[in-house]
Parts: sequence; structure tokens; C-alpha cells
Amino acid sequence: MKPGNAIEAINVKKRFKVYLDKGSSMKEKLLFRSRNRHEDRWVLKGVSFEVKKGEAIGLIGKNGCGKSTTLKMLTRIMYPTSGTIELKGRVSSLIELGAGFHPDMSGKENIFTNASIFGLNHAEIERRLDDIIRFSELEEFIDNPVRTYSSGMYMRLAFAVAINVDADILLIDEILAVGDVSFQAKCFEKLKEIKRKGTTIVIVSHVMGQIEQICDRAIWIEEGLIKMEGKPRDIGQAYLASMEEKRLQKKEEEFAEQRKGQKKASTKDLPDFSDKTATRRGNLAVEITDFKTLNGNGEEKVVFSTGEDIRFEIHYKCHIPAPQVDFRVGIARDDGVHCYGISSYSETGKGAPVKEEGYAVLEISQNTLLSGKYLIDVGIKSTDQIAYDVISGIRAVQIKNVNSYESGIVKMKHDWMFGC
Repeated sequence: MKPGNAIEAINVKKRFKVYLDKGSSMKEKLLFRSRNRHEDRWVLKGVSFEVKKGEAIGLIGKNGCGKSTTLKMLTRIMYPTSGTIELKGRVSSLIELGAGFHPDMSGKENIFTNASIFGLNHAEIERRLDDIIRFSELEEFIDNPVRTYSSGMYMRLAFAVAINVDADILLIDEILAVGDVSFQAKCFEKLKEIKRKGTTIVIVSHVMGQIEQICDRAIWIEEGLIKMEGKPRDIGQAYLASMEEKRLQKKEEEFAEQRKGQKKASTKDLPDFSDKTATRRGNLAVEITDFKTLNGNGEEKVVFSTGEDIRFEIHYKCHIPAPQVDFRVGIARDDGVHCYGISSYSETGKGAPVKEEGYAVLEISQNTLLSGKYLIDVGIKSTDQIAYDVISGIRAVQIKNVNSYESGIVKMKHDWMFGC
């Protein structure tokens, strides 16, 4: 191991055998040997990293990417299929809180049992006993069997033991939501104190704020490999942007599949082309038969970028002779905040002539909406505001903004100036 390092992982790979239909009893295993078919699943495909003494690193990535598997191999709960892992110093883990607790033993007895798992002898545990009990805030329950504890009390005791063993290396896996809000804050402050004392920390968390506050470096694991590592804020932003991009891509794919099987509406029931949560009213004298959200290239989409052209296309069928109508479009954020509304009649001062069938188009050039989910309302009314067909929330669209430092509803042109 290199001087100054606390952890070294070199080309670590981990394979699991996933049985498709494994027999559970000896009889089944003998009689139905074909059930032992399995496939190899590589969770880690060659991960290498180093952690210096006193350094705190965060492991991030989506569920199933190999973060927790990496941490369990650092604790030697499991071992790599290939590659090497070296650690220097006493290791304490907050992975399986309460491992070794016995339900019929008292809280105090379980402190001795659990702390011994971390390598403390009886005399060392005696010296730390008061601090452990005080931190857990379970003084009046410490002599009761832990089976009488609530889940929050159980976790408090386990956490208090794990952080009071004076470990050189502390491994943490998604357990910072221990107890109530005040106790969580207490645990977080304790972790900061442990770091200041020079303890090496490896933490797995989906809460990027925790990673940024505690860690010096973040490692992003994706599909069993390290995709990126560096400053927690930079890696966190890149990771969250990637996750959001994948979520929006899936949303687009789902929308495309949905549109393939849709039919034109011909009744007052909610039409196929609208979202299921939409509401509809009106006498259908002029009926909306389709609605499209298109980009500047005429491609139908539900995900747009800030600054991108958006085209709303309202198709209709008219059941009355030669009316003059008012086409209306509204945009509201999904929390109910009205963002924009436009009426063709109010803007032009005259009704739009309609034929037996046709469409109306509203084009918004370089939309200024910022990131968020927005609901589109469309309507066709008479010039004296009789509702022919009004569908509220006809479609939800998502806006993504590459400049994540901006917040609010709309993008505003601006310049910074500084003086002294």
C-alpha cells in the first residue's frame, strides 16, 4: 500500500450467480437438476480507487450500479471475484445497523456485543459506555430488552455504538436518516466532528447535499465502472443532469408509444390524445379532435429545452355553420402557478373563421420557461365566450434548462456589473 493511503482498491470485479429457478430442498436439487440454471451478473467490472488517510469520499450512482457492493467488500462482508482491496487501520461500518443485536438482551448488553464486533475489548467498551448511552438518548430504556424498542430507538443505539469505536476508517451506507429530525442533525454533526479528527470516511448516499458537506471527493459509479470522479459539487451536478436526461428521454419514449395507439376523439368523454388527468367541458359544437406539441423541426415532443421553439397545434371539427371562434392556450406550472395565457380573439380583436375541419397553430419562438413540469390548457370558444370545447391539462410538457444556476419560472436577459 502506498504511504499515506488508508484504502486501495485495484481492478475490483464482483460477479453474482443469479439462479433462474433454484430448488430449495435436497430432494428438489436431486430430482430437478435442470432448475439449477443460472446466469452470471457482473455488478463491478473493474473498479480502482485510492483513499488517503483522513480523506472523505462519496460513492454515487443509481440503484444497482455497485455502490453498496463496493462498500460491503471494503468491510469484508463479501469478497471480490477478482482484484484486490487493502485497508489500513480499524474499520467501523454503518451498513447493517444493529448487526449482532439480540432481541432478548438489554440495550446495555447489546452495546457490549455490538462493540466487540468492531474489535473493542471489554475494558475499551466500559470506557465508552457512558458516551454511547448519552449519544443514543436512551438512558431510561437502556436496561430494557431491545425487542421492546421502536425501530427508531433500535437505530439510535446501533448508530451510537458504531460512531464511538474510534475507528480509523468509517464506512457509511444510506443510514443518515436515523431517528427524528433533531437526532439526524446530531448524527450529521458527529460525522463532521469525526472527519475533523482525521478519520477516513467512505459514504454512499443519494442525497447530494450530504456528499457535498462531508466529502472531499466524489466517485460516480455507473454500470459497474467508475464514470467520473472529482469535486463533489461538479460530480453531483453531472450525475443529476445525467439522471434527469435519462428520465426525460424515457418520458419521450413513453409518449411516442402512447401516441401510436391513439384514436381521434368523437365523444364528450376525455379524448385519447389528452393526459388522463385532464378535464373537459363545452358543448362540442366545435370539437378538438387532436392536439400536438411540436418543436421547430415539426417533431412531436413533450420535452423541450429553454430557448427552444414550441408549436401548439389544435385540430378541430366544426358541427355548426360558419362560426367565428376564439382559440385559447394557457400554460401553468404543475404546482398551479399560472405562467402564460393567450387568446386569439383578445389579441386580434376578431374571431377566427373555421371550416368543417382544420387546425390552429400557436408558435412560441425561443420559449423562456425554466426547468419544470408544465400543464397545457387549450380551448375553443365563441367570441361571446360560450365554451365549445375546453380541455384543461390536455398535455404535460417538461422544460429542461442547461443553466441549472437559474431558478424561477422564466429566463430573463441579464448582465452582471461590478464596481467599488
